[in-house]
Amino acid sequence: MGGQAVDAAGDAAGDAAGNAAGHAAGIGIVQIRDGAVLQLGFQRPERRNAITSRMYAALAQGLQQAADDAAVKVVVLHGTPEAFTAGNDLGDFLNDPPAGEDAPVLRFLAALASFPKPLVAAVNGPAVGVGTTMLLHCDLVYAGDGAQFSLPFASLGLCPEAGSSVLLPALAGYARAAEKLLFGEPFDAQEAREMGLVNQVMPAAQVLDFALSRARSLARQPTASLRETKRLLRAPLAAQVARAMADESATFRRMITGPAAREAFSAFLEKRKPDFSKADSGGPEPA
Repeated sequence: MGGQAVDAAGDAAGDAAGNAAGHAAGIGIVQIRDGAVLQLGFQRPERRNAITSRMYAALAQGLQQAADDAAVKVVVLHGTPEAFTAGNDLGDFLNDPPAGEDAPVLRFLAALASFPKPLVAAVNGPAVGVGTTMLLHCDLVYAGDGAQFSLPFASLGLCPEAGSSVLLPALAGYARAAEKLLFGEPFDAQEAREMGLVNQVMPAAQVLDFALSRARSLARQPTASLRETKRLLRAPLAAQVARAMADESATFRRMITGPAAREAFSAFLEKRKPDFSKADSGGPEPA
Protein backbone atom coordinates (compact mmCIF):
# COMPACT_ATOMS: atom_id res chain seq x y z
CA MET A 1 0.00 0.00 0.00
CA GLY A 2 2.98 2.28 0.37
CA GLY A 3 3.74 4.85 3.02
CA GLN A 4 2.38 8.29 3.65
CA ALA A 5 4.25 11.54 3.29
CA VAL A 6 4.08 13.60 6.46
CA ASP A 7 5.08 17.26 6.77
CA ALA A 8 5.91 17.59 10.45
CA ALA A 9 4.84 21.24 10.65
CA GLY A 10 4.81 22.36 14.23
CA ASP A 11 6.74 19.26 15.37
CA ALA A 12 10.44 18.43 15.29
CA ALA A 13 12.47 20.53 12.88
CA GLY A 14 15.88 20.05 11.30
CA ASP A 15 16.64 16.55 10.06
CA ALA A 16 13.18 15.23 10.89
CA ALA A 17 11.51 17.92 8.81
CA GLY A 18 13.96 17.31 5.99
CA ASN A 19 13.23 13.60 6.02
CA ALA A 20 9.48 14.28 5.96
CA ALA A 21 9.84 16.61 2.98
CA GLY A 22 11.89 14.01 1.15
CA HIS A 23 9.27 11.39 1.87
CA ALA A 24 6.61 13.70 0.44
CA ALA A 25 8.61 14.24 -2.74
CA GLY A 26 9.14 10.51 -3.13
CA ILE A 27 5.48 9.52 -2.86
CA GLY A 28 3.77 12.65 -4.14
CA ILE A 29 1.37 13.20 -1.22
CA VAL A 30 2.05 15.57 1.66
CA GLN A 31 0.10 15.46 4.91
CA ILE A 32 0.07 18.48 7.23
CA ARG A 33 -1.77 18.60 10.53
CA ASP A 34 -2.76 22.00 11.95
CA GLY A 35 -4.88 21.52 15.04
CA ALA A 36 -8.21 19.97 14.00
CA VAL A 37 -7.53 20.55 10.28
CA LEU A 38 -5.68 17.98 8.16
CA GLN A 39 -4.26 18.88 4.76
CA LEU A 40 -3.80 16.18 2.13
CA GLY A 41 -1.90 17.67 -0.77
CA PHE A 42 -0.69 16.50 -4.16
CA GLN A 43 3.05 17.14 -4.27
CA ARG A 44 4.37 16.05 -7.66
CA PRO A 45 4.70 19.32 -9.55
CA GLU A 46 7.07 17.97 -12.19
CA ARG A 47 4.16 15.84 -13.50
CA ARG A 48 1.40 18.35 -12.73
CA ASN A 49 0.51 16.17 -9.74
CA ALA A 50 -0.51 13.19 -11.90
CA ILE A 51 -1.64 10.46 -9.50
CA THR A 52 0.09 7.08 -9.17
CA SER A 53 -1.09 3.95 -7.38
CA ARG A 54 1.18 4.78 -4.43
CA MET A 55 -0.39 8.22 -4.20
CA TYR A 56 -3.90 6.75 -4.24
CA ALA A 57 -2.90 4.33 -1.48
CA ALA A 58 -1.51 7.18 0.63
CA LEU A 59 -4.67 9.24 0.08
CA ALA A 60 -6.91 6.32 1.02
CA GLN A 61 -4.91 5.69 4.16
CA GLY A 62 -4.87 9.38 5.07
CA LEU A 63 -8.64 9.68 4.73
CA GLN A 64 -9.25 6.53 6.73
CA GLN A 65 -6.97 7.71 9.52
CA ALA A 66 -8.67 11.11 9.52
CA ALA A 67 -12.09 9.47 9.70
CA ASP A 68 -10.98 7.42 12.70
CA ASP A 69 -9.17 10.25 14.52
CA ALA A 70 -11.60 12.20 16.71
CA ALA A 71 -9.13 15.10 16.86
CA VAL A 72 -9.42 15.68 13.09
CA LYS A 73 -12.59 17.61 12.27
CA VAL A 74 -11.97 18.84 8.70
CA VAL A 75 -9.80 17.69 5.77
CA VAL A 76 -8.50 20.03 3.05
CA LEU A 77 -7.51 18.57 -0.32
CA HIS A 78 -5.19 20.70 -2.45
CA GLY A 79 -2.51 20.64 -5.10
CA THR A 80 0.39 22.95 -5.85
CA PRO A 81 0.07 26.58 -7.05
CA GLU A 82 0.32 25.43 -10.68
CA ALA A 83 -1.94 22.38 -10.64
CA PHE A 84 -4.53 20.53 -8.61
CA THR A 85 -3.94 17.28 -10.50
CA ALA A 86 -3.59 16.23 -14.13
CA GLY A 87 -5.48 13.02 -13.28
CA ASN A 88 -4.05 9.54 -13.50
CA ASP A 89 -0.38 9.09 -14.31
CA LEU A 90 -0.84 7.37 -17.65
CA GLY A 91 2.29 5.22 -17.55
CA ASP A 92 1.57 4.02 -14.03
CA PHE A 93 -2.10 3.50 -14.88
CA LEU A 94 -1.33 1.36 -17.94
CA ASN A 95 1.28 -0.70 -16.07
CA ASP A 96 -1.03 -1.29 -13.13
CA PRO A 97 -4.69 -0.79 -14.15
CA PRO A 98 -7.38 -1.21 -11.47
CA ALA A 99 -8.12 -4.93 -11.69
CA GLY A 100 -10.24 -5.41 -8.57
CA GLU A 101 -12.11 -3.62 -5.82
CA ASP A 102 -8.91 -3.51 -3.72
CA ALA A 103 -7.11 -1.37 -6.31
CA PRO A 104 -5.67 1.77 -4.64
CA VAL A 105 -7.75 4.14 -6.78
CA LEU A 106 -10.96 2.35 -5.80
CA ARG A 107 -9.97 2.33 -2.13
CA PHE A 108 -9.42 6.07 -2.36
CA LEU A 109 -12.75 6.70 -4.05
CA ALA A 110 -14.55 4.54 -1.48
CA ALA A 111 -12.86 6.41 1.38
CA LEU A 112 -13.74 9.73 -0.25
CA ALA A 113 -17.40 8.87 -0.82
CA SER A 114 -17.88 7.57 2.72
CA PHE A 115 -15.83 10.23 4.52
CA PRO A 116 -18.04 11.42 7.41
CA LYS A 117 -16.43 14.81 8.10
CA PRO A 118 -16.31 18.02 6.04
CA LEU A 119 -14.05 17.93 2.99
CA VAL A 120 -12.77 21.24 1.63
CA ALA A 121 -10.89 21.52 -1.67
CA ALA A 122 -8.53 24.27 -2.90
CA VAL A 123 -8.08 24.09 -6.68
CA ASN A 124 -5.55 25.86 -8.86
CA GLY A 125 -4.59 25.00 -12.44
CA PRO A 126 -5.82 21.81 -14.11
CA ALA A 127 -8.17 19.38 -12.40
CA VAL A 128 -8.42 16.56 -14.95
CA GLY A 129 -10.61 13.47 -14.82
CA VAL A 130 -10.57 12.19 -11.26
CA GLY A 131 -9.24 15.62 -10.32
CA THR A 132 -12.72 16.95 -11.12
CA THR A 133 -14.84 13.97 -10.06
CA MET A 134 -13.31 13.86 -6.57
CA LEU A 135 -14.57 17.43 -6.07
CA LEU A 136 -18.15 16.13 -6.33
CA HIS A 137 -17.56 14.43 -2.96
CA CYS A 138 -16.22 17.60 -1.33
CA ASP A 139 -18.51 19.80 0.71
CA LEU A 140 -16.82 23.09 -0.16
CA VAL A 141 -14.66 23.84 -3.21
CA TYR A 142 -12.67 27.04 -3.72
CA ALA A 143 -10.93 27.69 -7.03
CA GLY A 144 -8.37 30.05 -8.45
CA ASP A 145 -9.41 32.18 -11.40
CA GLY A 146 -7.07 30.17 -13.63
CA ALA A 147 -8.40 26.74 -12.65
CA GLN A 148 -9.48 24.42 -15.46
CA PHE A 149 -11.70 21.36 -15.10
CA SER A 150 -12.26 18.48 -17.51
CA LEU A 151 -13.88 15.04 -17.66
CA PRO A 152 -12.23 13.40 -20.70
CA PHE A 153 -13.41 9.83 -20.05
CA ALA A 154 -15.33 9.32 -23.30
CA SER A 155 -12.41 10.77 -25.28
CA LEU A 156 -10.20 8.08 -23.70
CA GLY A 157 -12.56 5.24 -24.57
CA LEU A 158 -13.73 5.04 -20.96
CA CYS A 159 -16.80 5.91 -18.87
CA PRO A 160 -17.54 8.21 -15.92
CA GLU A 161 -16.25 7.25 -12.48
CA ALA A 162 -16.45 8.25 -8.80
CA GLY A 163 -20.24 8.43 -8.91
CA SER A 164 -20.12 11.31 -11.38
CA SER A 165 -22.90 9.79 -13.52
CA VAL A 166 -25.24 10.56 -10.60
CA LEU A 167 -23.58 13.46 -8.80
CA LEU A 168 -22.89 15.71 -11.79
CA PRO A 169 -26.47 15.64 -13.19
CA ALA A 170 -27.79 16.22 -9.65
CA LEU A 171 -25.51 19.23 -9.32
CA ALA A 172 -25.59 20.80 -12.77
CA GLY A 173 -28.64 19.27 -14.48
CA TYR A 174 -28.69 16.48 -17.04
CA ALA A 175 -28.04 18.61 -20.13
CA ARG A 176 -24.91 20.26 -18.80
CA ALA A 177 -23.62 17.03 -17.24
CA ALA A 178 -24.11 15.24 -20.57
CA GLU A 179 -22.20 17.97 -22.38
CA LYS A 180 -19.26 17.75 -19.99
CA LEU A 181 -19.11 13.94 -19.86
CA LEU A 182 -19.75 13.22 -23.55
CA PHE A 183 -17.40 15.84 -25.03
CA GLY A 184 -14.82 15.99 -22.25
CA GLU A 185 -14.03 19.60 -23.11
CA PRO A 186 -12.30 21.75 -20.47
CA PHE A 187 -14.28 24.40 -18.64
CA ASP A 188 -13.09 27.26 -16.48
CA ALA A 189 -13.59 28.18 -12.84
CA GLN A 190 -16.41 30.63 -13.52
CA GLU A 191 -18.43 28.00 -15.39
CA ALA A 192 -17.68 25.51 -12.62
CA ARG A 193 -19.16 28.00 -10.16
CA GLU A 194 -22.24 28.49 -12.34
CA MET A 195 -22.68 24.70 -12.38
CA GLY A 196 -22.51 24.51 -8.60
CA LEU A 197 -19.21 22.62 -8.54
CA VAL A 198 -17.28 25.55 -7.03
CA ASN A 199 -18.37 27.76 -4.12
CA GLN A 200 -16.14 30.75 -4.83
CA VAL A 201 -13.54 31.89 -7.39
CA MET A 202 -10.64 34.12 -6.39
CA PRO A 203 -7.06 35.01 -7.37
CA ALA A 204 -4.92 31.88 -7.42
CA ALA A 205 -2.53 33.10 -4.71
CA GLN A 206 -5.40 33.35 -2.21
CA VAL A 207 -7.05 29.96 -2.71
CA LEU A 208 -5.24 27.71 -0.27
CA ASP A 209 -5.13 30.26 2.54
CA PHE A 210 -8.82 30.99 2.08
CA ALA A 211 -9.72 27.28 2.05
CA LEU A 212 -7.69 26.74 5.21
CA SER A 213 -9.36 29.69 6.93
CA ARG A 214 -12.79 28.25 6.08
CA ALA A 215 -11.67 24.84 7.33
CA ARG A 216 -10.54 26.37 10.63
CA SER A 217 -13.91 28.09 10.96
CA LEU A 218 -15.64 24.76 10.41
CA ALA A 219 -13.39 23.12 12.98
CA ARG A 220 -14.76 25.50 15.61
CA GLN A 221 -18.25 24.09 15.07
CA PRO A 222 -19.53 21.18 17.23
CA THR A 223 -18.29 17.85 15.86
CA ALA A 224 -21.67 16.12 16.00
CA SER A 225 -23.32 19.01 14.17
CA LEU A 226 -20.78 18.85 11.34
CA ARG A 227 -21.11 15.08 10.91
CA GLU A 228 -24.91 14.97 11.10
CA THR A 229 -25.37 17.93 8.78
CA LYS A 230 -23.10 16.34 6.18
CA ARG A 231 -24.84 12.97 6.58
CA LEU A 232 -28.27 14.52 6.06
CA LEU A 233 -27.11 16.56 3.06
CA ARG A 234 -25.63 13.46 1.39
CA ALA A 235 -28.33 10.97 2.42
CA PRO A 236 -30.86 11.53 -0.43
CA LEU A 237 -28.35 10.41 -3.08
CA ALA A 238 -26.23 8.03 -1.00
CA ALA A 239 -27.79 4.78 -2.23
CA GLN A 240 -27.82 5.95 -5.86
CA VAL A 241 -24.19 7.02 -5.64
CA ALA A 242 -23.15 3.67 -4.15
CA ARG A 243 -24.91 1.77 -6.96
CA ALA A 244 -23.47 4.09 -9.60
CA MET A 245 -19.93 3.71 -8.26
CA ALA A 246 -20.20 -0.09 -8.38
CA ASP A 247 -21.58 0.01 -11.94
CA GLU A 248 -19.04 2.61 -13.08
CA SER A 249 -16.17 0.64 -11.55
CA ALA A 250 -17.12 -2.62 -13.26
CA THR A 251 -17.68 -0.84 -16.58
CA PHE A 252 -14.46 1.17 -16.31
CA ARG A 253 -12.39 -1.96 -15.59
CA ARG A 254 -13.92 -3.70 -18.62
CA MET A 255 -13.42 -0.72 -20.94
CA ILE A 256 -9.82 -0.03 -19.89
CA THR A 257 -8.73 -3.11 -21.85
CA GLY A 258 -11.06 -2.45 -24.80
CA PRO A 259 -10.01 -1.34 -28.29
CA ALA A 260 -11.14 2.28 -27.88
CA ALA A 261 -9.11 2.82 -24.73
CA ARG A 262 -6.08 1.10 -26.25
CA GLU A 263 -6.29 3.39 -29.28
CA ALA A 264 -6.77 6.50 -27.13
CA PHE A 265 -3.77 5.70 -24.93
CA SER A 266 -1.59 4.76 -27.92
CA ALA A 267 -2.49 8.03 -29.64
CA PHE A 268 -1.69 10.00 -26.51
CA LEU A 269 1.72 8.36 -26.13
CA GLU A 270 2.46 8.77 -29.86
CA LYS A 271 1.26 12.41 -29.81
CA ARG A 272 -1.33 11.95 -32.55
CA LYS A 273 -5.10 12.15 -32.86
CA PRO A 274 -6.89 8.90 -32.04
CA ASP A 275 -8.72 6.99 -34.79
CA PHE A 276 -11.65 5.11 -33.30
CA SER A 277 -12.96 3.75 -36.63
CA LYS A 278 -11.50 0.27 -36.06
CA ALA A 279 -12.55 0.24 -32.42
CA ASP A 280 -16.10 1.13 -33.45
CA SER A 281 -16.35 -1.27 -36.41
CA GLY A 282 -17.28 -4.24 -34.27
CA GLY A 283 -20.30 -2.53 -32.70
CA PRO A 284 -20.78 -1.89 -29.01
CA GLU A 285 -18.64 -3.73 -26.49
CA PRO A 286 -20.47 -6.50 -24.63
CA ALA A 287 -21.63 -5.76 -21.12
